[in-house]
This record gives sequence, structure tokens and C-alpha cells, in this order.
Amino acid sequence: MWQCQLFFLGGAIAPLLVWLAQKAFPNKKWIRLIHMPVLLGATAIMPPATAVNFTNWIIAGFLSGFVVYKYRPEWWKRYNYVLSGGLDAGTAFMTILLFLALGSGGIVLKWWGNTTDGCPLASCPTAKGVIIDGCQFIDQ
Repeated sequence: MWQCQLFFLGGAIAPLLVWLAQKAFPNKKWIRLIHMPVLLGATAIMPPATAVNFTNWIIAGFLSGFVVYKYRPEWWKRYNYVLSGGLDAGTAFMTILLFLALGSGGIVLKWWGNTTDGCPLASCPTAKGVIIDGCQFIDQ
């Protein structure tokens, strides 16, 4: 149980690492934009999600927070707050819609995208001649 307390130490050290990186590479202006308390705190309030969710969040965050901010700052000033609100509202709306459509009727969808194990075929061997029950056999 004491291992969980090490995360407090990691949270205290992480901003110092960013500060040291900023001092070591003063020409890299993007390092000062790293805000570890926000990054670490945001992961604590994220819902249980798969890699598909995280990938989309990273792409949207990069496009909005770097590309649009750097190349179209007026767009960013005008539309970033609206984009954030729209994404949050869309997530909340779809959560309610899916609950009402599927959850209240006792319907449970089980597919590779909503399990933490990922695609079940990813654990199947692909070597020629190896056959395991439950895995598709592809004649090479």
C-alpha cells in the first residue's frame, strides 16, 4: 500500500523536471508551456477510457492548443472556448442518450473497442502453422 504514496513524490518532482528542462534548453519556448499539475490532475478525473479515446483527445488538443494557437491566434481566441464547451456538451449528451437507449433496457454491447483488453485477435499468434482454439487461422 505504501507504493501509492510514491505518486505524491512523483507529483512533487515532475514540475521540477520541467523547470530543469526549461533551464537546460532555454531556446525551446514550448517547454515553458508544460504545466504538470494540470496534466497530472486531468488524468485523475478522466473516465475509464481506451486508447481510442486518448488518441482523439491528444489529436484535438494538439490541433487546438498548438496548431491553431500558433498559426491562427485570432481563431483560437474566438473559438477555442466554444470548441471546448461543444466537446464537453457533446460528451454529456451522448452519455445520456446511450444510457437511455441501451442502459435502461438492460442491453450490454460487448465489442473490442469497449473492453480494456483490446482486440482479442491481438493475442493470437501469426506464425505459420501455429493453430490455437479461439483464434482465426489464416493460411499463409
